[in-house]
Amino acid sequence: MTGLSGQPLSLEEQKQLAVNITHVLSLYGSIVDSYIIEFFTDNLWGKLPYSWRAVLTDLPSPQLAAVLLEKGKPEEVCYSVVWPLSLLAFKATAHTLAFSRTPHGRGGTSANRRPEEFRENRCQSSKLNPLFRKHVKPKKQHEIWQLGKVVKKLSEITRCDQVVDIGSGQGHLSRFLAFGLGLSVTAIEGDGRLVDMATKFDRELVWALEKEQARQAKDPGEVSLRGPSHVAGWVNPQAPWQEFLLPPRSGIDSARSPMAESGLSPEAGATYDSPGPRKIIPPTALCRGGRDGAETGKAGEKGTGGWGCMAAAREEQGGSPDPFRSRGRGCIPNGPHPLYQPSHPMAVNPLGPLAEGRLLLTGLHTCGDLSVALLRHFTHCPHVVAMTSVACCYMKLTTQEEPTPPGLAAPPPPSAHRPEYGYPLSAWVAGLPGHALSYKAREVACHAVEDYVLRLRSESPVLRTHCYRAMLETLIRAADPAKRRLGVQTINKAHQLAFEEYAQLGLQCVGLDPAAPLDQACMDTMLAQQQNVVAFFSLALLLAPLVETLILLDRMIYLQEQGFQCQLIPLFNPSFSPRNLVLVAAKAGLDSALSTLAGED
Repeated sequence: MTGLSGQPLSLEEQKQLAVNITHVLSLYGSIVDSYIIEFFTDNLWGKLPYSWRAVLTDLPSPQLAAVLLEKGKPEEVCYSVVWPLSLLAFKATAHTLAFSRTPHGRGGTSANRRPEEFRENRCQSSKLNPLFRKHVKPKKQHEIWQLGKVVKKLSEITRCDQVVDIGSGQGHLSRFLAFGLGLSVTAIEGDGRLVDMATKFDRELVWALEKEQARQAKDPGEVSLRGPSHVAGWVNPQAPWQEFLLPPRSGIDSARSPMAESGLSPEAGATYDSPGPRKIIPPTALCRGGRDGAETGKAGEKGTGGWGCMAAAREEQGGSPDPFRSRGRGCIPNGPHPLYQPSHPMAVNPLGPLAEGRLLLTGLHTCGDLSVALLRHFTHCPHVVAMTSVACCYMKLTTQEEPTPPGLAAPPPPSAHRPEYGYPLSAWVAGLPGHALSYKAREVACHAVEDYVLRLRSESPVLRTHCYRAMLETLIRAADPAKRRLGVQTINKAHQLAFEEYAQLGLQCVGLDPAAPLDQACMDTMLAQQQNVVAFFSLALLLAPLVETLILLDRMIYLQEQGFQCQLIPLFNPSFSPRNLVLVAAKAGLDSALSTLAGED
């Protein structure tokens, strides 16, 4: 990550940036810690400085986007009234201190917000071979292409072609790295259902290639394929590297190659130690003839050591989904958390044989402490020479204040030694006053600011949903003061309903009387403040990138405290993939090489 000069930030500059951010958050943290559903019950608007309220009251959504959230040149921003210096300074500071999320030296975005690779077909990346597009959503196609290139370059720099993909889910990235880029890949996933699905998709790819070879009258025995080896196991961030995998679920092989089950020749069923030549499927879309076979939207996002992803993460701890669905991909548990040991007995680490070689760890949108596991095992395991990590779901990080964040399936297991939390990692950040980040602050950091800006620009009717939910909160507490921040099931097309209809459905969802009378005058007064609700939420989103920056800064500083080099690269198109920053680290003298990893396509 570079500074204003365009040069990478030095360690001292990173430390100073962390100091600055913690200072800003100590001043304005109440904004990012607030729950928008409590806008009326806690009088959030009244807690802002009067001068701020004076200029933000009833400010149209397109102006909120232009003058607050978008990072334009000061001379290009048009203010309808004179803003107080404190608000101008707040805005400038938030934009200046946050890491840039704009990829360097790469193509732009088409009119429909999708990367240029989707210009011809909005569901199929023109850069990716059709074989790797099947079952893969457009967002994931974009991600595996970009991250795959970085992993390949890093493997060449470190002369290491053995990759461990942690939280591999349905194996989309692993498949591309193995079949498309010729790397030896072990894919680790804690959900046995996803392991089975990944194996099935690998077989389908091999069968498709066999058909292609048959059409071209080639002998399949002349080539060999090396696909990923899938491992079912739980990654434990607390364990030493020699024991970092917990046993797979019963009934699942600890490691297997789908090619061995596909009826191919021994050469085609080769895994890590298979000698002889192999064929690498061209990673780019060179196969223009025949049926494409691309199927999008059939598969969900990959699991992360037993955690699946959803399009809308929680808006409050109790759990109603964010009505804006604007943060990209949050996470909900669909199995045990990777931190916590399942009940079945310990098994031998299935990666034991690999530990004798050189390993490269990677993780694409690993959830919560699973992303921390990559860093810890990179620093502690002598066999790991490099790492790439794209994190998500910061609200699932364990902290000293919240060792069990809301939503985890079980309490932490007892530990014989001092517990290690997901944040902070570095001694520097841990020593800063005001470094603690609340669950809500970390949850807000998972929002997609770029997507919200587009909603503001277009004055999307969905924007009124926050106001509706905040009004519903007043009704819930009036009926039962003990009920606070309840999870309210998503109400379909809520923005198209009159509030009276929404209130009836919402009260019914939480077990209250839907026929309770409404004070119409009070409801009208709150509805009239809809734009102020949007403005307050926009202030919180302005701070969200600062929270993400601090979390990632902490990880960069931690790696350097351990004596390792690292770079933070904005890799994906942020309008398409909001969590787009990849942390890259290596153990050799690779300062100049690391800075070139995210070059142009």
